[in-house]
Amino acid sequence: MSVIDTAILVLDYAAVAVFGATGALAAARRKHDIVTFAFFSAVTGVGGGTLRDLLIGAPVIWVQRPGYLLVCLAAAVVVWLTGRRTWRFSALLWLDALGMAAYAVVGAAKALGLGVHPIAAAVMGVLTACFGGVIRDVLANEPSVLLRREIYVSAALLGAAVFVGLASLGVDQLLAGGIGFAVALGVRAGAILFGWSLPGFPGPEEEDRP
Repeated sequence: MSVIDTAILVLDYAAVAVFGATGALAAARRKHDIVTFAFFSAVTGVGGGTLRDLLIGAPVIWVQRPGYLLVCLAAAVVVWLTGRRTWRFSALLWLDALGMAAYAVVGAAKALGLGVHPIAAAVMGVLTACFGGVIRDVLANEPSVLLRREIYVSAALLGAAVFVGLASLGVDQLLAGGIGFAVALGVRAGAILFGWSLPGFPGPEEEDRP
């Protein structure tokens, strides 16, 4: 296994762990039991990667490597053992940002490695980064990340596009991945800290203005 493949694999496991933790944190906010913690963690952790693999015709990650599910279970147990903490919502936001940024790069890198067109590879990065969070929010009865005005999907798209663009220009994939990760995380961090958002479609009152 090459250095690049090893780095992608490590980043993939890290992203699964982080997203798994966000799923468990969502279950904690709803005061669910440990079994539901594990379920939320697994669905959130591997949901995006599963969709990506199905779309590009690759072996589904957790079927080929059950270690992904074990990582999700471990994340759920860790969140369960921490007990009630006031910092949970803040942890959910920042862990989700880290997982999104990592998965945007990992998803795009895996697609590129299988010969997917660069544009489609960037889209695969976005799906990998966002789909698990969408499932988590639906299960937890929370507003979906797709329906929030603050920047989230756009950050994943920008990070994946930067990575794919640099990799397509011949930049070392580790460097391109680091830059793509930093861009996605930086934009998402700005949205969390400063309330950055994209303009919405104008309502009737705004449309009537001269």
